[in-house]
Amino acid sequence: YNLSQNYPNPFNPSTVISFSLKEQGYTTIKVYNVLGQLVRTLASENMGQGYHFLEWDGNDANNKTVSSGLYFYNLQSGNFNSTRKMVLMK
Repeated sequence: YNLSQNYPNPFNPSTVISFSLKEQGYTTIKVYNVLGQLVRTLASENMGQGYHFLEWDGNDANNKTVSSGLYFYNLQSGNFNSTRKMVLMK
């Protein structure tokens, strides 16, 4: 399992999050603000083994643009759990 640093970082208006899975399984990718509040769920599904990537457009779950600042993205799949930081600059 591997969760890569998003690219570009800092970003505006969108960024790509890439990751690899050692085995098939239910996988979630979620974005949180600095207060730990869920901003958006980018993926919540069964995914196959291998390399994957998702794009975050800087919008929340209601499709509203979020403010500039520090955000965290979290990958959970099987027993693997990893979080990284990213910065949205406007």
